[in-house]
Amino acid sequence: MDFNFYNLFDESGLGLIYLYSSPFFALLIFVEMLFSHFGKKNLYTKKDVFVNVTFAVLNFALDFIMKSFAFGVMFFFFQHRIFSCNIHIWYYWAAVFLLQDFAYYVLHVVDHKSRFFWSVHITHHSSEYYNISTGFRSPVFQPLYRYLYFSPLAFLGFNPWHIMAAYALFQVYGTLVHTQSVKSMGILEWVLVTPSHHRVHHARNIKYLDKNMGMALIIWDRIFGTFQKEEREIPVKFGIYPKRKEDSAFELLFYEWKKMWKDIKQPNIGWQNRLKYMFYAPGWKPNGQGKTVKDYQREYELKQNSMLN
Repeated sequence: MDFNFYNLFDESGLGLIYLYSSPFFALLIFVEMLFSHFGKKNLYTKKDVFVNVTFAVLNFALDFIMKSFAFGVMFFFFQHRIFSCNIHIWYYWAAVFLLQDFAYYVLHVVDHKSRFFWSVHITHHSSEYYNISTGFRSPVFQPLYRYLYFSPLAFLGFNPWHIMAAYALFQVYGTLVHTQSVKSMGILEWVLVTPSHHRVHHARNIKYLDKNMGMALIIWDRIFGTFQKEEREIPVKFGIYPKRKEDSAFELLFYEWKKMWKDIKQPNIGWQNRLKYMFYAPGWKPNGQGKTVKDYQREYELKQNSMLN
């Protein structure tokens, strides 16, 4: 197949981006596996990689099934756009990439802050290993709603093919930062999501929970107060807090859904509390009986302050 750069931004763009990036990632993962093996880093296990691949395949299959519907929704908004975006091509593309990354940031924050969506996203955080293959441990059911966050961009006048091409290219970058091999990227740490920033995002340390939500740019986290630097004094421990036992891929896929259903079906709690169990922050319970990430972090800060005084 002859490569044409401009084809990345038309109807065939998504497929081409994934097609050309796949062998690159396969090679990179193989090299990191060798580095881990000969350097005795213990970055990979067969079981963990199997789960990563399983979730990636399921996510890709659902994404393929949803493609026509998702683009149909986005093109509906594009046909009713409020602006024509008759601006210089460089400004147009800068806006596409910038706004798409912000839309993903909003999606990612909601995925962490609302239990219904956290039930989808938790699979991406379920590994206690952190390597490039972890980037493929996808939130399997996210294609069911992801396009809704990008539709406002189409309504503003940006072509959906361009929006999703930008998403796919940033997703390639976002996969690369799943590594422990790169410690710092220097001055780029101020602008880009780096391996160091994303290690924090995947940590189960209380101080690091719900931080660094960006995919490519860290500026949104710095602006909206969700940024946290990786601290030498607090080595990252990967996985979910509270720590959970190792499960099969199927059990992991429905881990939080089963917990949420158990809460919802309690007798005599009222429909309002049932909805709150679904859409409030993970850990919420009526009458303040539960603990959310904010509660855990508040207790952590109080404990740290008391130790200093």
